[in-house]
Amino acid sequence: MTDRKGSLEDRLKRLDAELAERRGKEEAGTAAEERASESRKGYAVAMKLSSEFVAAVIVGALLGYLLDHFAGTGPWGMIILLLLGFCAGVLNVMRAAGLVASPHPVDRLAGRDPGGRDGTGKTDGA
Repeated sequence: MTDRKGSLEDRLKRLDAELAERRGKEEAGTAAEERASESRKGYAVAMKLSSEFVAAVIVGALLGYLLDHFAGTGPWGMIILLLLGFCAGVLNVMRAAGLVASPHPVDRLAGRDPGGRDGTGKTDGA
């Protein structure tokens, strides 16, 4: 009887060791998958931000070219609108990254800045 009891205890210890080993491997695999997922999310955000910036510059250059072509303004339309496209691209990237908050629609319609001031320089309560 004791031999059987000892055999069961040995098998139980081996089973516990195997389960612990498998759990460790699964946890390592889960952690690796989480890191890969974060990496993919970062890559997606980088692609989004870069495409927004490039699109704004290209649109500005295209509009400047069309203005120069139809109005005959020389290179000035393209230069000015290319710079405006660059500025719009930088602003879009900063907004998407959360560095610049977009104004609240109510504040934009009322002509107020988000700091609570109206156009006269007085606060709302005064």
